[in-house]
Amino acid sequence: MYDPRALPTGPVGDLVRYGHELIVKTRAHMKPYIGVDMDCSACHVNAGTRPRGESLAVYGQFPQWNKRANRVIALQDRLAECFLYSMNGRPPAYNSREMEALVAYIAYLSRGIPIGATPGPSVRIARFDPPQKADPRRGALIYTQKCSACHGEGGADKQHIYPPLWGSKSFNDIAGMHRLWTMAGFVLYNMPQNAPGTLIEQDAYDVSDYVLSHSRPHARKNRIITFAPRRAGYF
Repeated sequence: MYDPRALPTGPVGDLVRYGHELIVKTRAHMKPYIGVDMDCSACHVNAGTRPRGESLAVYGQFPQWNKRANRVIALQDRLAECFLYSMNGRPPAYNSREMEALVAYIAYLSRGIPIGATPGPSVRIARFDPPQKADPRRGALIYTQKCSACHGEGGADKQHIYPPLWGSKSFNDIAGMHRLWTMAGFVLYNMPQNAPGTLIEQDAYDVSDYVLSHSRPHARKNRIITFAPRRAGYF
């Protein structure tokens, strides 16, 4: 849990506080690094503190094997993935204050969790199969009834209150949320925001299939990512 009153004093506490600020106000503080109209907290509910809401208490799970990258990755690599795909932007340098603040915040949320511990089913988004094959036509009706008030009738128009779910300002086509089972699990436990947990499994799959049937940015995996060099004295 994040409690600003309980943060350590000095530079470490300041960095954790800044990390929290970056999660909830990403667009305000990290505009050069994102191409979407959303903050990190759009997917990491309550700034990453809600179980089954993409909790950020994951510090002790790194380094870990990453299937997409086909290698072992560090936490900074995972954050870079978020900026490249979920935020359709570019990652900050690993030794930037922004990256250090995000890592510090995640470490703070993870205190007390043993290194290497696997999150239990009550914490992470659990994969499940719907009773029937996902039906985007039925999902469209659920979207109108349950989602459009916050996300807009068009899902990507300028009338949305909460993040656009498709279109040029949404996550790109290889973001984690672009996987049907991931979005369905997130929706099942966290949506609608004013009544989470009121949808059944079939509803979650149908509306997620409808959302993911729309166009969104295409990830450019061949981009070259470079960071500015530092003098040895910095380290």
